[in-house]
Amino acid sequence: MPQRPLARALTALVAVLTAAVGAAAVPGAAHAAAAVNYVALGDSYSSGVGAGPYDLSTCLRSEKSYAPLWAAAHQVTSFKFPACGGAVTADVIDSQVSTLSTGTTLVTITIGGNDAGFADVITSCRFGSTSKCTDAVNEAKAFATGELPGRLDRTYAAIRDRAPNARLIVLGYPRLFETGSCGLLAMSTYKRTILNEAADLLASVTAGRAAAAGATFADTRPYFAGHGVCAAAPWIRDISGVIEAYHPNADGYRHGYLPALTAVIG
Repeated sequence: MPQRPLARALTALVAVLTAAVGAAAVPGAAHAAAAVNYVALGDSYSSGVGAGPYDLSTCLRSEKSYAPLWAAAHQVTSFKFPACGGAVTADVIDSQVSTLSTGTTLVTITIGGNDAGFADVITSCRFGSTSKCTDAVNEAKAFATGELPGRLDRTYAAIRDRAPNARLIVLGYPRLFETGSCGLLAMSTYKRTILNEAADLLASVTAGRAAAAGATFADTRPYFAGHGVCAAAPWIRDISGVIEAYHPNADGYRHGYLPALTAVIG
């Protein structure tokens, strides 16, 4: 008789453990817990310019960009890809955040480079004089510290308003250049150096505003180190294509951006 309470307790414990193990083994329960509704916002560095081939829209979206690569590898529940080449912060707010909802669980974005005049700066440095390049870089840096923080704040706030339950990951831009020998027709070491310094400043500003918004910043610069323009195995395009110039190639998205994103998602 004295053993019966102990026997009943052991039986109950076994039943609880069996039920827990059985629940963990139910595929449907695991799937529901891991549901990911992913939306990839942003500019050309998210849409995949440089990787090709592109969809039939005017946004130059490529399935070789980091976002569709990550979505395919993780079998997400849903994936939306409104990122668009040439986008500025206002475009994200006006045209892209409408794809978000309370059911969105993950949002990634690259934005801010076009606001700071990326194309004009690159053109000035690639084809202009040293002084013209310096002036363009200094103007972009002044914008990055003056006007851009407010634009980023408004963009991240718009994302939060539309997708309050989502994790927001802000990816930065890589340094575009290696600064070693690059041939007679390349940009000078000085030009490449100040452009990389501008990229560092932009990364710092973006990381700061992302943190202020409660977002996670993914720094891509370490992943592209040694693979910029002028590297033996570059992951950034030079002037091989007018639209694609100074954007990652397919390797850049797969081996640069994708690992940077994966590292912060965990």
